[in-house]
Amino acid sequence: MLFPPDFLTRLEYLSIISKRVFRGQLLAQRRTTQMGSGIEFSDHREYNNGDDLRYLDWNIYARHGDLLLKRFQEEQDLHVYLMLDCSRSMAFGDPSKFDLARHLVAALAYIALADLDRIAIVAYADGIIAELPVTRGKARILPIMKFLEDLPTTGQGTNLDKAVQGLIHRGARTGLAIVVSDLFDENGFQRGLDQFRYRRFDAHVLQLHDPAEADPALLGDAELVDVETESVRKVTVTESSLRTYKKLFAEHQSAVRDYCHTYNLGCTQTPSTYRFDEIIMRMMRETGAGR
Repeated sequence: MLFPPDFLTRLEYLSIISKRVFRGQLLAQRRTTQMGSGIEFSDHREYNNGDDLRYLDWNIYARHGDLLLKRFQEEQDLHVYLMLDCSRSMAFGDPSKFDLARHLVAALAYIALADLDRIAIVAYADGIIAELPVTRGKARILPIMKFLEDLPTTGQGTNLDKAVQGLIHRGARTGLAIVVSDLFDENGFQRGLDQFRYRRFDAHVLQLHDPAEADPALLGDAELVDVETESVRKVTVTESSLRTYKKLFAEHQSAVRDYCHTYNLGCTQTPSTYRFDEIIMRMMRETGAGR
């Protein structure tokens, strides 16, 4: 069973905590400046011929004779797009990265739905493989969990760029995009994240790895199988080659952090041995501290 019996109880706890920590960050992204009928005063602008006189600030006119219109900020629904990596590399580990990723996506979906936001889930590998269209309301969490439970790992590689292009071509409204992946993308994870940046999405990367990927216990003759392409290669693993591998892995992790830092994207990197609620709490703390 992917979701344990107490899963919904843990989600409700996270949603309560998020209202204090995470929600304030997201609200700022859904505010757009409207003139007149919004809920929170923002600023003034000069009156132009043809403007609605109902929005004149008569107090300022009485004191100074200036014709200024009130501007307001109006809350709008935030669209949250959860990009779930379903490539075969995500099946690695015990527990697998994919199981943890689906727990995380369900938790993030519930938090957003509890906050009256709209969410969509895009499952991808070498392209989009399945979608849960934009929906809202906490009652949708059970169909969301069923959708996630039925997803397989599949594909012949990972292509976030292609998946993001597919989402954008479907007319996705600008919002918050959260990528849940190991980011082992042979096309370069940067290209997909670039697509979000260029179209003014607010993006957060939630990168998972299994401890054995960071520090494999391999020495001597071995038969390595590429889980995404299923190609097999016989190698002799020496201490030197193991050091080189660890260095390359560390550089990949650093490249993700550096990219996110450079472009002010959220970034949470974690081993897959942590519980989903621990990771969500850490993500919320980092978001609250960094924005």
